[in-house]
Amino acid sequence: MAYRHGNRKQISLFPAAIEDYVPMDAPVRAYDVMVSALDIVELGIEYDPGKVGNSTYDPMAMLKLLVYGYSYGIRSSRKLERAVHYNVSFMWLTGGLKPDHKTISEFRRKNKSALKKVLRQCARLCIKLDLIEGNTLFVDGSKMRASASINNSWTQERCQNQLKKIDKRIEKILLECDSVDNAEHDSASLVNLNEQLQDQDALKTRVHDILAELEREGKKAVNTTDSDCVRINGRQGSHAGYNAQSVVDSKHGLIVQSDVVSANNDMGEFYNQITDANETLGENCQVACGDAGYANYDEMKKVEQAKIKVVVPSHKQAGHKKPKAFDKEKFRYDSQSDIYICPAGAELTRRGVVHDGKISYMTSRRTCRNCKYFGECTTSQNGRKVTRYANEAFREKMARQYEQADSQAVYRLRKSKVELPFGHIKRNLGAGHFLLRGLAGVRAEMSLLSSCFNMARMISIIGVPNLLAKLTS
Repeated sequence: MAYRHGNRKQISLFPAAIEDYVPMDAPVRAYDVMVSALDIVELGIEYDPGKVGNSTYDPMAMLKLLVYGYSYGIRSSRKLERAVHYNVSFMWLTGGLKPDHKTISEFRRKNKSALKKVLRQCARLCIKLDLIEGNTLFVDGSKMRASASINNSWTQERCQNQLKKIDKRIEKILLECDSVDNAEHDSASLVNLNEQLQDQDALKTRVHDILAELEREGKKAVNTTDSDCVRINGRQGSHAGYNAQSVVDSKHGLIVQSDVVSANNDMGEFYNQITDANETLGENCQVACGDAGYANYDEMKKVEQAKIKVVVPSHKQAGHKKPKAFDKEKFRYDSQSDIYICPAGAELTRRGVVHDGKISYMTSRRTCRNCKYFGECTTSQNGRKVTRYANEAFREKMARQYEQADSQAVYRLRKSKVELPFGHIKRNLGAGHFLLRGLAGVRAEMSLLSSCFNMARMISIIGVPNLLAKLTS
């Protein structure tokens, strides 16, 4: 069987224009039109067509380069520089412009706040195309590593231990200096010891500065590489990182809102994320759904007060744990008498506030000790105690609301919608960690990554030709 062999020196006639290299249904054309549809001035990027003086790269072309690069997992400024030299789709997108990696990096660094707004405009574009309804919103969070090592995280305990080690080292160096000085021998080593002493003094000053920062900002720990990141705990262990948040619409699973917070959990984020998503929509959604990680009842109540149905399970409901024979759920509360009645019929009367607004109810010692369930219900000689939260009525309402049939249908839909964006971002785009540092930087990156997901979904749902037709019209 004959083989076909290539010939790099074969003379051939190439198309005269870059335009001829890119097919009409190429995805890069969709990205070009979608980014062109954004209002670059509203984003906050300086854009003056009549600008005079030394020429700079077109901000719109730079924005297209970043968005398209992120969409295919090319985030490094050096890799983007190589792409505009060797990748035909990048050459076409930038119109033959070839910015170097420093220019790309500087554009991204100087426009962090503008890049954070890209997702909002992208989401509103999806609303105009009837791809986002805004009736039901799902919120979820995922841990993402920071561009910093956890070894650079300092706590007060670590600072104190390090200071003790430094003091011991300084004391040892001083003894060695005295020894060399007395012997008046080998002056070179004395110079070396003085240099070591200066290094230890500089390290001690640095540790004291870290301690002062911890006390000033009231933090438990601070990372000297990225002061905004925190210690995150995940399946891969503990790392320096952030908590990325996304709010997804139920119709096509498109992202309405994204954010990054310096927290290891989602407990205080439900209200903020839903509120920001509603601002993007221009109106309140009808249903807001999250997993048990968002079961902060103060946050849930603020959302419900906006006349939004909240579907969030308690930790017990999420764990599918059925109450045992003598769990609190088996005790009936009498609101008129303000007492609890146990399964055996005994009354637990109010005894006072424990802490954080929790109210304790107890039976008498004699009642419990004479009960046939003593030892099974409780082993305390003081009698059985039940604690009631100040917002217990609201907790029970949320639990009943979650158990409703329509709420269960919404919650089942949640996982298939809200998990997909993080899977795409982390696996398809290879963005399991941030490149930029600080909250402003990581929020800009998260906005770009979320916009890339939305654009990829728009292409999948509508198709390149139809999307081009709708956007250009």
